[in-house]
Amino acid sequence: MIDGDANVEAVFEPAELALLGEEYPRFSGAELARRRRAVEELMASSEVDHLLLYGTGGRGGAVSWISQWLVTNEAQLVVSPGRGDALFVQYFNHVPLATKLASDATVAWGGVSTIASSIAELRRRGAARGRVGVIGPLPFAAARALEAAVGAVVDLNAGYNRLRLIKSSEELRWFRLGARMADLSIGALAEKLRPGLSERDLGAIVEAAYHPYGGVNGIHYFAVNAMDDPSYCVPRQHPSSRVVRHGDVVTTEITANFWDYGGQVLRTFSVGEELRPLFRDLHDVADAAYDAIARCLVPGTPASDLVEAGRVIEDAGFTTYDDLVHGYGGGYLAPVLGSPSRQNEAVPDMVLQEGMMLVVQPNVVTKDHRAGVQTGECLLVTSSGPQRIHTARQRAIRVG
Repeated sequence: MIDGDANVEAVFEPAELALLGEEYPRFSGAELARRRRAVEELMASSEVDHLLLYGTGGRGGAVSWISQWLVTNEAQLVVSPGRGDALFVQYFNHVPLATKLASDATVAWGGVSTIASSIAELRRRGAARGRVGVIGPLPFAAARALEAAVGAVVDLNAGYNRLRLIKSSEELRWFRLGARMADLSIGALAEKLRPGLSERDLGAIVEAAYHPYGGVNGIHYFAVNAMDDPSYCVPRQHPSSRVVRHGDVVTTEITANFWDYGGQVLRTFSVGEELRPLFRDLHDVADAAYDAIARCLVPGTPASDLVEAGRVIEDAGFTTYDDLVHGYGGGYLAPVLGSPSRQNEAVPDMVLQEGMMLVVQPNVVTKDHRAGVQTGECLLVTSSGPQRIHTARQRAIRVG
């Protein structure tokens, strides 16, 4: 098993401390130039002269990747090779900070209609019909307005997702910082989780662990079950008022972000006693699946091999209720894989490449879906095998 420290502490490398100490962290000019070249090569290969990037609701995607503006409500970025970028943001009071962070772009309020402002900018740039590409979840009405103005647009989302598969060394530093934030929350739960707390209280513990270091919530899902009478097999997306009791098992999935860079960590806690036999069996199988899949994380491994490695789950008489593996970092990326008994899409015809990050997360559950465990985390694909970006120990944790 790939293991880490028993206790998670707020210890950061000098380069990480330097980032944490900046008023607002920024990527280097070389890193931003690398991204720009990649996007312009994608545009050229797709015969696109201009590009509209769309981000909304904290999911900045390509807008943040290119401009460094961490999207709040809505933002649209117009990109044309050889010309400066134009960034339109909502709301008006978000313009001053966007101007500071997206310092290489011309920043303006998006007006009553952000898409109308972007269309006007494209017209100023002489956009020809059929030569405009789009990246991001552009709403239907906005897409209609755009196509009415510039003709059929070219969807470059798949190409952009491929650009995000391989992480640069600078990006990895930021991802490790985000992963450390999530690890701090695992340490806080190990220390503070006890009978009498509700799932809402657990969320407060998680967020308080990383807020002092600039971390922000990605997700924190919980499921609290009685080990002698379980009724739920996978962490829930919204907390309930369920109170933790002695003899419970708590499963969790946590992402904390540094800026919009984070890892993902999944763990199982037993309250007041060791895991009971059923849950110990489930967790032993989850550990075995995690180890088998992790061993495959070397360049050249077909995605189908990861599914086969997870077959130890079915061989033990169990199944899953969550993705077994998914790509991560800059989106929910390929390959997204289920276990042999719970596939959610066709296994993609792709092989792993050095620098990819994947979350290995065997959520092993009983076939009646009444009991389950969570384990796993984000791992980096390297030529020498999987590399951790997390530090929290990979094990079930007894608390209380």
